[in-house]
Amino acid sequence: MDRLEKPIEYLVRLCGWSSIISVAAIFIFIFREAAPVISKINFIEFFTSTEWHPSKHGEPGEYGALALIVGNFAVAGVAMVMAFPLGLGAAVFISEFASPKVRETLKIGIELLAAVPSIVWGFIGLTVISPLLVDHAGAEIGTNLLNGSIILALMSVPLIVSISEDALRAVPDSYREAGLALGANKWEMVARVLFPAAKNGLLAACMLGVGRAVGETMAVLLATGNTNQIPHSLIDPIKTLTATIASEMNDAARGEEHFQVLFLLGILLLVITCTINLIADLVIKGMKGKANA
Repeated sequence: MDRLEKPIEYLVRLCGWSSIISVAAIFIFIFREAAPVISKINFIEFFTSTEWHPSKHGEPGEYGALALIVGNFAVAGVAMVMAFPLGLGAAVFISEFASPKVRETLKIGIELLAAVPSIVWGFIGLTVISPLLVDHAGAEIGTNLLNGSIILALMSVPLIVSISEDALRAVPDSYREAGLALGANKWEMVARVLFPAAKNGLLAACMLGVGRAVGETMAVLLATGNTNQIPHSLIDPIKTLTATIASEMNDAARGEEHFQVLFLLGILLLVITCTINLIADLVIKGMKGKANA
């Protein structure tokens, strides 16, 4: 065992550093591809214009990402409005109210939902939800903001439920017993004892759900209509940053302005997701600091 100790230690260190090196390599790769266009592009126009007309045949293009950014946040925001209560409610039921047999059945079902590929969710939005929105929501086109939000909510719920249920189950049983002994009913115990005790884990679950929604590509591409405009209602078709990159990358020649701008969108998306994770980390650390104070 003494002979294996050092190699195992080096292997663990290598695994730890490999993740950091991989993330750094991703940043370097994206910035390298986008670097030539950074000095050429008008960033005021980039962030305030909705005109997106890629360059063709050597002619200069127009690259306004405002509608794409708004579309990304709109579909993710509406999706989380649906996913948060559904996911947290399901987690509470599984953790506190379901019988052992029902709990195991539901957990298996949730894990199976999490395993469904995003392209399959996109097909569901395109073939199932789209006709329903046209028939019952008055939408001219079934692929729109609401369709994409429903699909993203369904995709995010398994993640939120799984992590939230783990956070609730991690609360010691003595907390539950103390709450019930003081006269609280089951729902009061959940709201006033379990939620405050598990708030860090619940917040982490919600923020991971947001990250999943912001970064989703194929399902959004199929379900939102892929139309470059700022939405004014839930049934307006939209276009997102991820869908733009996925749909236009094959049409952009390597080294051309359009190709480089798509990598610039990748940088923007990377900054957004990193900011979300950073905010979540700071909020969780702040909560822990208050709890320890």
